[in-house]
Amino acid sequence: MDLFLFLTFALIAVGCAVNLLLQRHPISSALSLIGVMVSLAVLYLLLGAEFIAAIQVIVYAGAIMVLFVFVIMLLNAGVEERTRRSKLVGALGFPLFGVLLVQLAYVVWRQFTPSPPVEFGRFIGSTQQIGHALFRNYVLPFEVTSIVILVAILGAVVLAKRET
Repeated sequence: MDLFLFLTFALIAVGCAVNLLLQRHPISSALSLIGVMVSLAVLYLLLGAEFIAAIQVIVYAGAIMVLFVFVIMLLNAGVEERTRRSKLVGALGFPLFGVLLVQLAYVVWRQFTPSPPVEFGRFIGSTQQIGHALFRNYVLPFEVTSIVILVAILGAVVLAKRET
């Protein structure tokens, strides 16, 4: 059952990621990114990392995506204009990409030995230990990240109010 759920949500994550790249409207891309984040949260849950799964949904799929959508709406981003690409890129791009994927799969297959499967609930570390590490050892990067997000929002507001 674990393998079935893993493959299902991994395919959903990959499908949403491909959809994110193919969408022409930024709001549709943001919704596809939410699908990727929720699928990753389920994969974390399957690994037994309940805290990381909850944080993935609350922080990333919730708060960060609300900020993304807010900035997209503030900037009034329209549909992306497509340009014509080279015929050489179309003819050689996909086959070369396939060769690259095969080579990467071969290297990963040869380099990494199979490890024992992860069991649900065997995640090392509790929520209390993660909280202590976050607010003792990593409080500066945590606060710097919040300041960077605040600066990005202010930059979006300045760009939106700029006269054209």
